[in-house]
Amino acid sequence: MRTLYTFGDSMLDCSHYNDDLVAPGALLCENRDDLFPEFAGEDLQSLGAGPVTLAHRARDGAVLHGLRAQFPRKSQPDHACAVITIGGNDLLQGLLFLPEQRRDAVWGDWFRDFEAAIAECPVQTRFVGTVYDPTFRDPATEARWGFGDAAEFLRARLVSFNEQLCERARRAGAIPVDIHGHFLSGDPSWVVQEIEPSVRGASEVRRAFLHPVLAWARGAVSGRAQ
Repeated sequence: MRTLYTFGDSMLDCSHYNDDLVAPGALLCENRDDLFPEFAGEDLQSLGAGPVTLAHRARDGAVLHGLRAQFPRKSQPDHACAVITIGGNDLLQGLLFLPEQRRDAVWGDWFRDFEAAIAECPVQTRFVGTVYDPTFRDPATEARWGFGDAAEFLRARLVSFNEQLCERARRAGAIPVDIHGHFLSGDPSWVVQEIEPSVRGASEVRRAFLHPVLAWARGAVSGRAQ
């Protein structure tokens, strides 16, 4: 029996934002063929190696400070893996907008805690997603957010944050997944309420994690990243 854990924020805990109650973790376990026929047979259940359990622990609104509380207390067996998304709410609550003279110190503290939390996760195989840009670099959306002349600067800030997130995830033994890069190929229909994954967005978060998770399930990816 395989177990898929979800840890983190509303990138994974988003079923309450759509009428179909769709979320990435559930789609990774078993696709909704009625909604996403292109993914028919592309899920953990379809691999046919016994039942799949979803341990959904991600919570809408989560920040790094609360991530460890989502983890199981005991080390999990090799047939469990985890998908993790964290950092988006921390960015919106201030990390993205810090003045330059404070950024390095505050980000340094945050990333040290992030690396430690990911390393402490008791699930051996961990896939950590980057933070997507909910504006999709669309000028009209950026204007609605009030970015103005700071739009290019904030884009660069998010890229820098995600680069450091990937580096720290690797150092913690996890495997980074580029959700940010994937979402840049999308459009505002992938989100609702400005920042939350829509039905399509939930499927696209699933798409980003899908091949690494299936590779793990087939035995091509196992243990901690080197």
